[in-house]
Amino acid sequence: MAGLSADRVRANVERVRAEIDAAAARAGRDPAGVELLAAVKYVDVEDVGALLEAGLTVLGENRAQQLEAKHAAHPEARWHFIGQLQSRKVKTIVPLVELIHSVASDSALGQLERHAPPGTEILVEVNVAGEDGKAGIAPEALGDFIARAPVEVVGLMGMPPFAEDPEQSRPHFAALRELAAGHGLRHLSMGTSQDFAVAVEEGATIVRVGSILFE
Repeated sequence: MAGLSADRVRANVERVRAEIDAAAARAGRDPAGVELLAAVKYVDVEDVGALLEAGLTVLGENRAQQLEAKHAAHPEARWHFIGQLQSRKVKTIVPLVELIHSVASDSALGQLERHAPPGTEILVEVNVAGEDGKAGIAPEALGDFIARAPVEVVGLMGMPPFAEDPEQSRPHFAALRELAAGHGLRHLSMGTSQDFAVAVEEGATIVRVGSILFE
């Protein structure tokens, strides 16, 4: 992806924000409680500036190496890490981001204990549908995992099984919301380009939107 137009992105952002506002209204929520994160895995470093010019402020990267390059070019953005977290990359990632969404292993907790500064906050990734081979903590193991965390766990992240119909994601989002409430956690990172409106209706505080912002 190259040559993004800030005007084009701005129009897409306005459309997505309008959908977020409408979904929040349907759920009786304040839309200000939902943060739009632009997932920039497929955005070239040279195009990140267009996203910021278009009014996006929170950017999420999936890969540590690309995070380093994009952060170096635009340290003024609020960077989040949203990809599968390899424990050996924790030391690199922590200084660059305000939030890691995808903590899901004891090895990552160990690296956070070694490298995370005071005040570090994380989200725990939960395999809410119990899919084989998918990253994430099992719902029944969440309490023990949070108790072992050396930094503050402020919320959960989840990715339901892919479905053509966004409504099929709803029960998984609802289950994640109930888990977060049961553990007293305030943030829910859930919903992507395909199903973010349903995620907002079910309590998302951060939606991770990519392709529809850049089309």
